[in-house]
Amino acid sequence: MTSAVTTDTSARPGYGQLLRTPGALGFVLPGFAARLPFGMLTISILLLVQHTTGSYGSAGIVAAVTGISMALSAPLMGMFTDRLGQTAVLLPVVIAHSAAVSGLAALALLDAPVWALALAAVPTGASVPQVGPMVRARWAAKLEGSPLLPTAAAFESVTDEFTFVVGPVLATALCTGVHPAAGLVTEATLTLLGGLLFAAQRASQPKTHAPSLTGEKRAFALSFPGLRVLVFAFLGIGAVFGGMQVSLAAFSNEIGNPGANGLLYGVFAAGNMIAGIAMGAIAWKIGPRRRLILGYIGLTAAASVLWAANSMILLGALGLVVGLCIAPALITGYTMVEQLVPANARTEAFTWLTGSIAFGQAIAVILAGRLTDAHGSSFGFLVPMGATALALTALLSLRSRLAPKAPSRIVNASAQEAAPSAAPSAAPSAAAETQAKAPAQARSTAQATAQATAKSAAPAGTRTTASPASRNRVNERGMGHRVPVTVD
Repeated sequence: MTSAVTTDTSARPGYGQLLRTPGALGFVLPGFAARLPFGMLTISILLLVQHTTGSYGSAGIVAAVTGISMALSAPLMGMFTDRLGQTAVLLPVVIAHSAAVSGLAALALLDAPVWALALAAVPTGASVPQVGPMVRARWAAKLEGSPLLPTAAAFESVTDEFTFVVGPVLATALCTGVHPAAGLVTEATLTLLGGLLFAAQRASQPKTHAPSLTGEKRAFALSFPGLRVLVFAFLGIGAVFGGMQVSLAAFSNEIGNPGANGLLYGVFAAGNMIAGIAMGAIAWKIGPRRRLILGYIGLTAAASVLWAANSMILLGALGLVVGLCIAPALITGYTMVEQLVPANARTEAFTWLTGSIAFGQAIAVILAGRLTDAHGSSFGFLVPMGATALALTALLSLRSRLAPKAPSRIVNASAQEAAPSAAPSAAPSAAAETQAKAPAQARSTAQATAQATAKSAAPAGTRTTASPASRNRVNERGMGHRVPVTVD
């Protein structure tokens, strides 16, 4: 089991300092190996099914079923992970996923109908191992209360995007240069090997939060309104990924260069990775809620001009800009989970966000596939534009729910343990006696002492209000900077 560590806050948080955290490399490297195949999955399905059926619409349906199944199963997987531990969940999942992917590839090669492929896609998506949220949960447990936590979120986004740079390029090369099913076969193999390696790293796992063992009341991540707002925002981000995958593949075929798909998508993902590196290196002076909104405005604006690209160079440049705009919203959203959701539901919260991306990607793949089949790739790019505009509208309307909640509500168990055990009435009466004996000129001081003593002796659950200055420090200093105040 892992525990929170104390980090030197006098030094400027950076990637070097992050990776020097004791035990970090022990789960970071296996975690990367286990999540690399995820970047290959959707594009491998698209390319294989499009090859066997000749239709991007059919390929989009199969890929979308995979994404929807993953989106629905990911929160359940996260909930069981919080209760049972990462290894107990991950071991059977990676075995099941490898078998499901192999079955889907076999059916596609046997020219099975689309409905059969869609059925096979259900266990394929439902068994996608949630390695990314598991790694984030390990960082959150190890760095709780540390200013390095936003840096860890940025690092994880960079790692994710690196997999989406390498994954699609590798899958495209395998599917177009070796065999149409080579991408899925490689994805299944790497998932099994990488997942087993990551599951073996038991020392850094967060502690489990089974109610029967800890006595804690079970907290469901989606019951927190701030997370629900982030889910809306991440749906739009997922739509960008899905719309780009289908539309870039179709555009590459339209210009007679199918291999350009991997390059174009790699440029798009590289933009996200570059912005992620920059996000982790900057010492931000604005709050995370404002960063999220500003980043999403930029993403919506960039996605709104993709449809106008008429050359590979222009599309590559616009894709780079879209990638640069994704990282601020994506990283900030993941970072905000630490203050919006309690620790005993944090892995589940991360899987809700990951599942939201997958669900948005799935719907975008269906819509972009049909639009591309009917009208060409330029119409497929309308999907990211519309999805980000809708998500931005929801984000602006519900932004008040993203304010960090009181620390006492997030970790109420520790607050109760820290409550004084003195009788409620003893301290006020003693203070009143002191006030009666004090000279007139000291009575104001005695009154202040009595009020402070009464406040400290108040039973747990008494409503107290923090000063506006304390509230501002909690809201504006950003993630990882905790101020010991008591709020409603």
